[in-house]
Amino acid sequence: MTELYKELENYKETDYYPFHMPGHKRKRDSAAGGLTECIRLDITEIDGFDNLHQAEGILKKEQENASRLYGSGQSYFLINGSTCGMLCAVFAVTERGDKILMARNCHKAVYHAAYLRELKTAYLQPDLLEEKDGKNPGIAGGIEPETVERALRENPDCAAVLITSPTYEGVVSDVGRIAELVHSYGVPLIVDEAHGAHFGFHDAYPASSVRLGADLVIHSVHKTLPSMTQTALLHWNGNRCGGGKAVQKGRAEKYLAEKEKLERYLRIFQSSSPSYVLMASVSNCMRLVKEEGFERLDRLLKDRDAFTEKIKHCRYVTVLDGGTDAAGRQAWRDPCKLVIGIADERMTGQELYDILLSKYHLQMEMAAPHYILAIVTMMDTQDGWSRLADALTEIDRELEAQDRKKQTDKCGYIETGQREQNGRKCFPWSKERNAPEAVMTIAEAYDAEQEAVRLTECAGRTAAEFIALYPPGIPLAVPGERFTEEMAECLLYWRKLRLNVQGIDNGFVKVTNP
Repeated sequence: MTELYKELENYKETDYYPFHMPGHKRKRDSAAGGLTECIRLDITEIDGFDNLHQAEGILKKEQENASRLYGSGQSYFLINGSTCGMLCAVFAVTERGDKILMARNCHKAVYHAAYLRELKTAYLQPDLLEEKDGKNPGIAGGIEPETVERALRENPDCAAVLITSPTYEGVVSDVGRIAELVHSYGVPLIVDEAHGAHFGFHDAYPASSVRLGADLVIHSVHKTLPSMTQTALLHWNGNRCGGGKAVQKGRAEKYLAEKEKLERYLRIFQSSSPSYVLMASVSNCMRLVKEEGFERLDRLLKDRDAFTEKIKHCRYVTVLDGGTDAAGRQAWRDPCKLVIGIADERMTGQELYDILLSKYHLQMEMAAPHYILAIVTMMDTQDGWSRLADALTEIDRELEAQDRKKQTDKCGYIETGQREQNGRKCFPWSKERNAPEAVMTIAEAYDAEQEAVRLTECAGRTAAEFIALYPPGIPLAVPGERFTEEMAECLLYWRKLRLNVQGIDNGFVKVTNP
């Protein structure tokens, strides 16, 4: 592999003097501490280092390396994150005012694309998963092929289909079957696989959507692979996907036109001064995955098994197994997502998150009402696994000791039964709840005249801003949808649990008419 970072290392030792950007001139005294080495590697589009927006040399080779590794028709480096990739993908396969068929539990970046493109939206609703004990912690399942097929029949005018697989909690959809269905209707499939950049490199992990037939796939290589924050990949498969009926309907020519549009929007949404440090990080990541990916992913599985064995005797601490959907089908989960709950709701997710952070110095990825999420990758150490197992074991012992003293409901916020009842109302992106009524498009509501009302008084009003628990950034309220009493109760409940809810300002939310 070309390994861009090695070329940068070599260049920093030369005597070329920079009468060009960036302004730090690669001088050590421009930064402090660890940043000095990054400064030394940070260049612009100088001779010999190609241009990302018209790659013909080293960057072209690096992107071709990524394409071969994943098996795509073409791969593009993203230095504005997977958000940039989602915007480019949606814009490439739609026209202004089109309809997009999308999973309701998509990341807010997809909704932003719908807003900017002024798209009409129709939604694919996942099931909520049920654990072995019959309880539902509020984890969305995958999108079922039957759901997609029904929605395609009901929305024959949709321009594209977009799903998220894996979800934030690691639940994987049957992308291969969904791709076949979508292509049979002559439309492209976009998969937000931001959290699955490691898929396809070990048989015990899910296959990559790139090889399962999706037309456009977005990977955040910094989420579960060893690359720097803000780095991502966008894969185009138009020259090898959408076969059969799709091609017979004239899709082949359209795929090529979409590729030209895709590259146009990459030039628009990506910075015109892409970071070579970030691109070098992607290059290094691709090398490591190619040379060591299987072995490291294999070790991760063994470490996870050892972790599970260490905490299996815990009475309250539990690793959620992924659960089953409404039809009783077991969810397929990504091993890199460790979802940990507390049995009998003796502790909220936020409380467990806070204890692990403050007492044990273990920083989790996310706190939800009934669980926490830890992301584990091929770069985790046995020491990290052991520290987490020991901490959870100690927390479990303390909860058991409280039981012996007959101390109940440690949470203290809400009685357990009421807590469970409130928690079940928080997921309009599932089949268990009717989706909020959409009375305006996202663009119409977002751009309309707005006013702020108290959260306690928002029911019946039309949302004018996205409201989401972040992470993961999946909107509970979308501009253009009417607030329901259940949604208001859910948001109040989340705030009471001290979860990070974005879109609420001092108890007020933005609404519009009608």
